[in-house]
Amino acid sequence: MAEKSILMPKMGESIAEATIIRWLKKEGDPIAQDEPIVEIATDKVDSEIPSTEAGIVGKILHPEGAVVKVGEPVAMILTEGGAAAAPSAPAPVAEPTPVQHIQNSVQQAREAATPAAAGSRFYSPLVLNIARTEGIGMDELERIPGTGKEDRVTKADILNYVKNRSNAPAAVTAPASTPAAPVAPRVEVKSAPAIAVNAGDEIIEMDRVRKMIAENMVRSKQISPHVTSFVEADVTNLVQWREKNKGIFQKREGESLTFTPIFIECIVRAIKDFPMINISVDGDKIIRRRNINIGMAAAQPNGNLIVPVIKNADTMNLTGLARSVNDLAKRARENKLTLDEIQGGTYTLTNVGTFGNVMGTPIIPQPQVAIMAAGAIRKKPAVVETQYGDVIAIRHMMFLSHSYDHRVVDGALGGQFVRRVADYMEQWDPNREV
Repeated sequence: MAEKSILMPKMGESIAEATIIRWLKKEGDPIAQDEPIVEIATDKVDSEIPSTEAGIVGKILHPEGAVVKVGEPVAMILTEGGAAAAPSAPAPVAEPTPVQHIQNSVQQAREAATPAAAGSRFYSPLVLNIARTEGIGMDELERIPGTGKEDRVTKADILNYVKNRSNAPAAVTAPASTPAAPVAPRVEVKSAPAIAVNAGDEIIEMDRVRKMIAENMVRSKQISPHVTSFVEADVTNLVQWREKNKGIFQKREGESLTFTPIFIECIVRAIKDFPMINISVDGDKIIRRRNINIGMAAAQPNGNLIVPVIKNADTMNLTGLARSVNDLAKRARENKLTLDEIQGGTYTLTNVGTFGNVMGTPIIPQPQVAIMAAGAIRKKPAVVETQYGDVIAIRHMMFLSHSYDHRVVDGALGGQFVRRVADYMEQWDPNREV
């Protein structure tokens, strides 16, 4: 029998490794081509690695919780290719040949991946595996409410059910052979030694995603010398224009018109003026990006941060940007983003004004070289130049904070860029058609 390697796939230029969360198959299990074999996680999303071959899982190369680099093998699959010829001597009892054994195993795997006939919904292999591990039968699985597409049960649904189920008195004692629930992978986060814990203090273990975020934030600070420039912008015309047109836009497009797509449009225009902001650093080489892909930082309900990316934002009008922003923001809150939708960003916007903050000093997402924070819009007295002289008026003002990598972005470029974004906001045409 031939052996084929299952490799850790490439998941984006900024992702060099992933953590193995849960093996969906064990050694000796049959597996069909394209059937998931293992669940992995990066600092951004959870994903599954499908088998590129049909056959039998020959060897699992890494335990759950291990961190594996992109391109390294994670498992070996025994396939029918290269199978040895059957012995010429007749066997007393007809036994399946290795090829037949694999074919039978593949068929069994396909049948295992198909929901039972009694079931009315589709269940992913991951959900079925969790159900088997937790001793949940098909009848019980059918009763779990699903929040996925077409009421499908998602990983979050079944894990939440298992959590609540485990708190209730068990009607039947689980068999001794039932596998234990997998232990969450541990990712080391270095901290200051000898932290004193006093009476009444509560120790909270970081979850996996928070550990990865912590590592990435520290790594970005170690890689990029951060500098932040600030500009205050008078966005009165922009605010009044949106207030006048958001109802019209909602009625015509069926979409909300938030400030985010407007800010992104101004950022894209400024990037076209200063293309050396839209770059990455590879050693001593600078890569100037052709595409303008804008990441928009979004907080999830659990408090973790995720950055969906609007690809080719420079090719979209305001309506297209609004649709993309609303769609990505909604699915970010529901944890339904795909891996492709959170990678490939070339510049990032984070709206700290959402939390009532007037400004911030955001950390650059690698391998980008800059990120902008939009502060809260507040009414303030400001000096306004008129044809009759300067007057003090109530204006809508906001701060823009621009953090950039001082290895390749000097103060002049970093400062001019954020000033240009503010200019486009201040020069917003109040008579523009929506």
